[in-house]
Amino acid sequence: MCGIVGYIGTEEATPILLEGLKKLEYRGYDSAGISLYDQGQIETVKTVGKLAELEELVQQEKPSGQLGIGHTRWATHGKPSTPNSHPHTSSDDQFVVVHNGIIENYSTLKSELKEKGYQFTSQTDTEVIPHLLTEYYDGNLEQTVRKVIEKLEGAYALLILSKGEPDKLIAVREDSPLIVGLADGEYFVASDIPAILSHTDQIYILEDGEMAAINRDGVELSTVDGKPVDKEIFTVDWDPGMAEKAGFEHFMLKEIHEQPEALRRAVAGRLNQADIHLDEVGLTAQEIKDYNKIYIVACGTAYHSGLVGKYAIESLAEIPVEVDIASEFRYRDPLVDQDTLVIVVSQSGETADTLAALREAQNKGARVIAICNTVGSTIPREADDVVYIHAGPEIAVASTKAYLTMLIAFYMLAIYFARAKDLLATERSEELISALKELPDQVAEIIEESEEQIAQLAKEYLKQENAFFIGRSIDYAVALEGSLKLKEISYIHAEAYPAGELKHGTLALIEEGIPVIALVTQESVIEKTLSNIKEVKARGGVITGITANGVDEKEFDYSIKIPQTDQLLTSILTAIPLQLLAYYVAVERGCDVDQPRNLAKSVTVE
Repeated sequence: MCGIVGYIGTEEATPILLEGLKKLEYRGYDSAGISLYDQGQIETVKTVGKLAELEELVQQEKPSGQLGIGHTRWATHGKPSTPNSHPHTSSDDQFVVVHNGIIENYSTLKSELKEKGYQFTSQTDTEVIPHLLTEYYDGNLEQTVRKVIEKLEGAYALLILSKGEPDKLIAVREDSPLIVGLADGEYFVASDIPAILSHTDQIYILEDGEMAAINRDGVELSTVDGKPVDKEIFTVDWDPGMAEKAGFEHFMLKEIHEQPEALRRAVAGRLNQADIHLDEVGLTAQEIKDYNKIYIVACGTAYHSGLVGKYAIESLAEIPVEVDIASEFRYRDPLVDQDTLVIVVSQSGETADTLAALREAQNKGARVIAICNTVGSTIPREADDVVYIHAGPEIAVASTKAYLTMLIAFYMLAIYFARAKDLLATERSEELISALKELPDQVAEIIEESEEQIAQLAKEYLKQENAFFIGRSIDYAVALEGSLKLKEISYIHAEAYPAGELKHGTLALIEEGIPVIALVTQESVIEKTLSNIKEVKARGGVITGITANGVDEKEFDYSIKIPQTDQLLTSILTAIPLQLLAYYVAVERGCDVDQPRNLAKSVTVE
């Protein structure tokens, strides 16, 4: 959600800023802009719309300089418009600011500044910041920034330039991610790693309440109250090519195809013949035995992975599990204490609601395990333990490989817990681990054998405005994710229901020709699910069945087979056809697959 880039060095800043912003497009945005300092002046170019519009303006206005900041904005305060776009400038043109996050007390600050004669040109919360800089400037930019920070309430990642102190860039973080990249005589700032990865893999990860003062001679790190910070440089182990399309039409399709390798990375070094090795998790067997409840807390796709995790943990480890949406968790005073284990899940490691839930759980005495993709991000740093999923950079807004690796993380945790509690016999554990090892090749098999079939099936959805997904047990949990994928990138209204609930209202929505995707993989409920499917067909629904071998294809109008695996692990395989179906339906309907409207990749504000 929003993107920040900054540069100071020996090269022309404009192409570096634009390149960085392009790498952050996946975060979602509706306007963009850059500001450059050169020869005593700061020149700003910004516009509503995509980066192509900004690039056209840049070609016309030709801003130059070796120091600059840039931003892609996702509207919160004020509609998408050029005045509301970032960067924002002070009334005296002395300061320019880009900001991710939300200033919660901006209304009060704005009223105070207006009384002092400051003129506002936007509807944003951000514009109070450059005016406050003017109000408090005392000839020392760092000291002035600290005074302004004292006035702000909320979440922010800030980059600040000043005409009064050229060749200096100030970066500040509070509850919104920000990193500083170091190269030979060049320094980069960004809200996410892909923006600067083509220039450097050496970074500082700013913590909440930290500030970086950057000039051409180096980076000075401190807290916002002025205490020096000694921080180790973090080396990013991503290949820059991992964040490129590599010949695929869209990042989402590339990331679907990357899933076999992502799964291999996720389990590498963690699977023994009968045991799971999770070195990042420091729980003892006795501590695991003592927990009487587990909460899984997450948002969106990560929440759906938690629903599968509930089935796996309860089935194998026999610990009651409650799955909570992070944005609701802390507002209902959850019954969490030192006997509760909390698992939070976030691809980015910066999801605001999930981070707040983590802190709430820890405040109540609970131990927190994070399942996360982004090494060094806030959530794994603050959690007590972490299971990294090693999916690699995921650029498309609609999550695919992160979802699959979150699922496998939950399966590993379930086996890990069950073995610690002496509930899983060695023979059964060996069966599960053997099946886990086969999953990457089986995922590759589904993609190879089903992609063309699904691409053709997608044409049947071209003019549909509604679709339904049904399943029982784990199939229902995956159906929820399938419906989310379809709605978020194709804009078809899609809902998922437990198949057994059809008679309790949903059948009223079934009419002639409506598509229904049925997941039928759980042997214990196959006959019951097939009976529900007959109810749908009798009312004119068109059924696409996703099944394992042994289910008669005649039960469906269209059938997609998945390879045989352990019943508990089918979610890894059934997710693939649902991802491909959503992708190809969106392509057929001409949608912006990687950047669906109104959505952002990383939701860093509440």
